[in-house]
Amino acid sequence: MTTTHPSALTTLGVTPFSFHSDQPLFRVNSGVSLPDALHHASNLLHVAELLAEDAAMTRDTDRYAWASHFLQEMSKAVIDDVVKVLESPCHTEQ
Repeated sequence: MTTTHPSALTTLGVTPFSFHSDQPLFRVNSGVSLPDALHHASNLLHVAELLAEDAAMTRDTDRYAWASHFLQEMSKAVIDDVVKVLESPCHTEQ
């Protein structure tokens, strides 16, 4: 059995996010390299952190809180999709 290098692995594109009436509005796209996907998730979380901090420090900034919420939701979906790839028993087979 050959181990696949993580940089050669890509997202599955099966993880939905932003549910409305129990239906996902968005889904992570398949085919994105795992390092690129994690880098993007990290950037999303960084911006979400900055917005949450602004929302905590300033009155009437619910738009910051909602923006942070949606960025966190997107980040979680990307990370969950990456985890599905890494936990898949077939990712170590070539």
